[in-house]
Amino acid sequence: MRSTLSILLLMALSFQGWTQQVPAKPQQKPIILIGGIAHLGTGDVIENSLIEFKGGKLTIVEKYSGILPDTAGKEVVNIKGKHVYPGLIAPNTVIGLTEIDLVRATHDYKEVGKINPNVRSIIAYSTDSKITPTIRSNGILLAQITPAGGMISGTSSIVELDGWNWEDAVYKIDEGIHLNWPSSFIRGGWWAEPGSAKKKDNTHKIQRLANFFNAAEHYSKSKAGKNKNLKLEAMRGLFDGSKKLFINTQSARDIIAAVNFSKKYKISIVIVGGRDSWMVTDLLKENNIPVILRATHSLPGKQDEDVDQPYKTPYLLLQAGVEFCMGMGGKRDNGAWKQRNLPFIAGTAAAYGLKKEEALQTITLNTAKILGLDKTVGSIEVGKDATIIISTGDILDMRTNNVVIAYIQGKTIDLNNKQKDLYRKYSNKYFSD
Repeated sequence: MRSTLSILLLMALSFQGWTQQVPAKPQQKPIILIGGIAHLGTGDVIENSLIEFKGGKLTIVEKYSGILPDTAGKEVVNIKGKHVYPGLIAPNTVIGLTEIDLVRATHDYKEVGKINPNVRSIIAYSTDSKITPTIRSNGILLAQITPAGGMISGTSSIVELDGWNWEDAVYKIDEGIHLNWPSSFIRGGWWAEPGSAKKKDNTHKIQRLANFFNAAEHYSKSKAGKNKNLKLEAMRGLFDGSKKLFINTQSARDIIAAVNFSKKYKISIVIVGGRDSWMVTDLLKENNIPVILRATHSLPGKQDEDVDQPYKTPYLLLQAGVEFCMGMGGKRDNGAWKQRNLPFIAGTAAAYGLKKEEALQTITLNTAKILGLDKTVGSIEVGKDATIIISTGDILDMRTNNVVIAYIQGKTIDLNNKQKDLYRKYSNKYFSD
């Protein structure tokens, strides 16, 4: 009993001072933003903008002439000199599925077994994660919650980073199945000094995948009976076009193998990772296959590559006409807390060939298109969701990035978090004078 009381006391003390955030209420009245520099996410910029939204939808996006529309019953916000952007979208992340890297009990992104398409990440998603507010306060307002591990990890869903529970947060449910393509190489060395790659026999693993996909394709042509096979049932969406297959793979050889594999089943795929995607752009463009680049703030994968190759890859894909977006990566890249750096990897791409507005698209509209969300989010356009952020400076530049206001479907989002609380706490202690 004494031991239990001690544990409870320690838990209470550990939670003391943590930011307890209440999800935002639906938009109560129309809001008009005037004077902001609007980066629409389409490549266009309105230097002095007027943006109005009501009921969570954008109703006016235009140049501000100095004359306001009818303001009766509306909230007018002057954001002169500030920058307005579409809410950023994080693909392929374990936000809400893990909390503390070194505490196994807080990990809920991986299921036992190798083939688990029926595992639904949305069921495990926690809206109470303390990581989420730190991500949200840097402009990331939507995320693709993705399982990890095994050969077929499970099914992902898109969520808004606000809500009481997963039912509130879900934006697009069970939209994709995630496959970790068996690698044909074994790499030595470590992150600071990559070793040479050796060929690896992955034939038996690919055959296992082929056997499963053959069974799934056959199953998809039949009507579901009373005794459903949950694994095969989850695969139906791949064959009727309602789901995409996200294939995690890096090397050019494995990308080619994955593309050829998918063509046999006529399913829609997305390459995730794609370190060597710049080497096979003709194949990707010819087959209309998009790429989610993962964690480009990294060293090159091969010893003989340019040290800045990961930074140049976005520009090379753009030049080749390959559809792509950028993300911080899943579990293998410690992709939960690092998601807050999403705007900065786009900023680095802008320093290596992309124009600033093109770089912005790689974390907004491009991502929305690849995830099938572009009809409602990803850009600031009339009729789309009022999911937008306002920063005092350039959001892609870590020196000036400072998100001060955020809206998700018109709801005003709390941008406070535990890290800001600690900053204020110790600033008051050491710099109060």
